[in-house]
Amino acid sequence: MIKNFFKITYRNLLRNKSFSLINISGLAIGMASAILILLWIQNELSHDKFHEKGSRIYIANNRDKFNGQVWAWPTTPKIMAPTLKLSYPEDVEDAVRINFANFLFTVGEKHLNVQGNTVDSGFLSVFSFPLLKGDATKALGGVYNIVITEKLSKKLFGDEDAMGKVIRIDSVDNFTVTGVLKDLPNNTAFNFEYLLPWAYLKKINQDDDNWTNNSIQTYILLKPGVSQPAFDEKIKNITISHTTNSTSPSTTQVFTQLFSDHWLYSKSENGKYVGGKIEQVKMFAIIAGFILLIACINFMNLSTARSEKRAREVGIRKVVGAEKTSLIIQFICESIVLALIAGLLALLLVQISLRAFNTLVSKQLFVEYSNPYFWMIALGFVLFTGLLAGSYPAFYLSSFRPIKVLKGTFKAANAAVTPRKVLVVLQFTFAIALIICTIVVEHQIKYAQSRDSGYEKDRLVYTFIQGNNEKHYDLIKNELLSSGTAVSVTKSMSPITQRWSDSWGYTWPGSKPGDDKTDFVRFSSDADFVKTMGVKLVAGRDIDINNYPADSNAMLLNETAVSVMKLKDPIGTIIREDDNSEWHVVGVIKDFVFESPYQKVQQLMVSGPKSWFNVIHYKLNPALSTSKAIDMARNIFDKYNPGYGFDYHFVDKDYEQKFFAEKQYGTLAALFAGLTIFISCLGLFGLATYMAESRIKEIGVRKVLGAGVGNITTLLSKDFLKLIMIAFLIASPIAWYFMHQWLQTYNYRVGVEWWVFALTAAVSVCIAVATVSYQAIKAALANPVKSLRTE
Repeated sequence: MIKNFFKITYRNLLRNKSFSLINISGLAIGMASAILILLWIQNELSHDKFHEKGSRIYIANNRDKFNGQVWAWPTTPKIMAPTLKLSYPEDVEDAVRINFANFLFTVGEKHLNVQGNTVDSGFLSVFSFPLLKGDATKALGGVYNIVITEKLSKKLFGDEDAMGKVIRIDSVDNFTVTGVLKDLPNNTAFNFEYLLPWAYLKKINQDDDNWTNNSIQTYILLKPGVSQPAFDEKIKNITISHTTNSTSPSTTQVFTQLFSDHWLYSKSENGKYVGGKIEQVKMFAIIAGFILLIACINFMNLSTARSEKRAREVGIRKVVGAEKTSLIIQFICESIVLALIAGLLALLLVQISLRAFNTLVSKQLFVEYSNPYFWMIALGFVLFTGLLAGSYPAFYLSSFRPIKVLKGTFKAANAAVTPRKVLVVLQFTFAIALIICTIVVEHQIKYAQSRDSGYEKDRLVYTFIQGNNEKHYDLIKNELLSSGTAVSVTKSMSPITQRWSDSWGYTWPGSKPGDDKTDFVRFSSDADFVKTMGVKLVAGRDIDINNYPADSNAMLLNETAVSVMKLKDPIGTIIREDDNSEWHVVGVIKDFVFESPYQKVQQLMVSGPKSWFNVIHYKLNPALSTSKAIDMARNIFDKYNPGYGFDYHFVDKDYEQKFFAEKQYGTLAALFAGLTIFISCLGLFGLATYMAESRIKEIGVRKVLGAGVGNITTLLSKDFLKLIMIAFLIASPIAWYFMHQWLQTYNYRVGVEWWVFALTAAVSVCIAVATVSYQAIKAALANPVKSLRTE
């Protein structure tokens, strides 16, 4: 019987080549799209789930109230980890700190700027990053030990054994390689090429015991059986208790979050992590499900559309004794065979498109063909698709009554509402909703891009302070200016496009109790901040330590800060910090975008040279070509900071990166909207083809009676256009609701305007007409003599 099933399936495939091609193509594209999305989802859900002790690893977080809202954030004081180990030995097995590091590595004539982490010695015992060489318990035990990844080992030493080799860091200290790590997997939040021991931070005086300096991440390994809620209750007031006797006691509470949850749940609301990437995962899971469903709907519609052609087969089988169950099994087996062929084709499509998809999502996804679990899941996926696609046609076809079929009185249903029409409407409802969403996302991106950043990005460049840059800053600045390479230069705490620091605990004349909990973003400058960045000065003057020696503790405020502080005449205002230091306001600058261009600008303080600096900004001379100015700048930096290489960044490119995430999701939405439309149109084309074939005699009669090509084309197209317009009416409010909700997450946003729906309606109708009209016109142009010859 099984052999007979396969034989009938094979004959049906050959007999109906065009329908089989449309069915298989639609299913294959739908399955390939779903597989790509599921690969991305699997990667997101598996982030840092591979650590053997993962169920006991927690990340320490702070919670406090600022600007009238409760916030949570995952950076903590450096002193917290050793305090937790010392104070709670019954609960804490280990606690490790992680700090960002960026040093110049020198091996022979090779010089590389490499990013890594400074960590406590127990890091490799807490986390499961396998060492290819070395001992995890000892590798970070010495001050001058270093653990590098396999990738960095090849960069520095080629194919030589890196163990025991010496790396010079920042032309100051020599480190011995005591471990080589396997390259990090693509599903971890960590991103480093080397690990340095925390003891080295102490050696270079970058460790501190300040409980209000939240600058690093702390990871806690709890002992087996320890309750997280009970532990959180114990440590809740650890920061408060250690700052009770300080001049400004802290009100910050501490809590933990399971580390493996942080990747998906990092969005803070009312002091709790309630969302984040998990929302995107859910959204794309829905898209994957609908794309697969649409492909299955194609199969259902085309299978039931051909019902009259298979009706006699069903009737004869029933007459000779076939039961309904056996017919259902036969039709489901046919659909599973088709799904299997489509599945193999889908894997081929995935393999072809995976590299481009990886570029689009900025990941290194891959299909584990050698993993037996993959094939088990793939087989289950194919069976599920086959059952989903074949279930309705199987029950529909097997329900035919043999008497009507064999007497020739069987006719396919032509009611106003049929399952086939409902399925077509469902297909295009999702496709049209995706088109609307894609247009809104693109409109929102362009709207934010058109927003005035508040500073002049063109030809503005920055270089991080490394090596002798700080020591020779005055010489570098003077030569940049005197050589005509740059027209202005300033030092700052961070790049103008990024927020590296914020603080609270400030008081000023007229401030009220509670105002010290206002959080201010912090920048810094030695001089010429306004001139170099191109920000607009609203009142007062710029910080200028060269002409105003007292400007070491000068400060600029942005307009939002002046408004929040309720300062009527801010110039000359004395602002006190909780460490008793004082700043005097010399100028007010117009708000500029330093974080997300979609959000409102926060209150900002730009402090003078008394602060600290990490970056040199310089405005290239517009009289020079960009390449010429960069070459001149390279010569100057290399002259005063030899061996470090010239590392520079254009601010306009940095600013463009702020739109990366939205552009990525917009591109993905557009891609899958296009695929959805294509799959839907495949089904529509198949239905139009069947309709033209089934009504060929009617068309012949109409032509004989004088109907023109236009009349017949309209007759054959109007029913489909009605379905498209019904789908548009259903999709529009659904898309409006979800896009309205999405836009509410942005302060600077567009509205969902009427033209979006008008454009979508026009595009949808054009696509449907283009799909159906070919078959309609072909049928209308056919010679009626051929179709009526048998009459």
